Amino acid sequence: MARTILTAVLIVLLNVLVGCTGIDSGRSQLAPPHVGPAPVISVTDTSESDLIEQMALNRQAYRQGLELLVKFYTKMGNDMKLQWAKKELTGLDSIPQYTYHVVGEVANLKAVTSISEADALYDEALQIEQKASTLFIKDDQMLRLALNKYLQLIEKHSSSDKIDDAAYRAAGIYEHFKDYTLAVLYYKRVYQWDRYTVLPAKYKAAKVLDKQLNQRTEALELYRQAVVDEAMPQTYRDFAQLRINELTKGEEGTQ
Repeated sequence: MARTILTAVLIVLLNVLVGCTGIDSGRSQLAPPHVGPAPVISVTDTSESDLIEQMALNRQAYRQGLELLVKFYTKMGNDMKLQWAKKELTGLDSIPQYTYHVVGEVANLKAVTSISEADALYDEALQIEQKASTLFIKDDQMLRLALNKYLQLIEKHSSSDKIDDAAYRAAGIYEHFKDYTLAVLYYKRVYQWDRYTVLPAKYKAAKVLDKQLNQRTEALELYRQAVVDEAMPQTYRDFAQLRINELTKGEEGTQ
């Protein structure tokens, strides 16, 4: 079995290598890796937002440069260089590009003010999220749209009494995408931003920490807080108590 798998892997690698070494593939023209001194940038004097903005501008400039090359070589009829530029542009599209901007990193917000614009934005996001979910499938693109609107609400209306609700819904979407650390962050923001929230955010955070991130010491503490502080469905309460019992099993005997 192992030999069969190894053979299959070698075949795939061979196909990739053959594809990369075809006629006029441009192998001799590949730019060397950057080996010179890195630009001198003082991280101490530069904010994260400035670095992210500069990176976004660099990405845009890189893409525009490749697109201009494609147009130029198309016009000139230089098919060899045109294929190089297209291949590089395709490679750029295939690389994950992150925003690096996490609204929930701002911890000291308070959900205190009724803001009609925030309420409307929340309702819009909720409708999109509900449309994205059926009994069997979820529309990831629509969920991202809903997520962006929840985050927009938090960022633009940071004193709205809907920011805790938006954080709770955002956390659920992060769970769907298996971004569990972000899910926990936003569940925590729910009760940090609104200490009187009726949402079972401590329970949800505890469950993700417990079952997905294996951070059971913190999960246990949140389970304990949840059963005391939160009004939650009986199924949640039963599960939380079960996990408290399981996670503390044997503690009495060791004391």
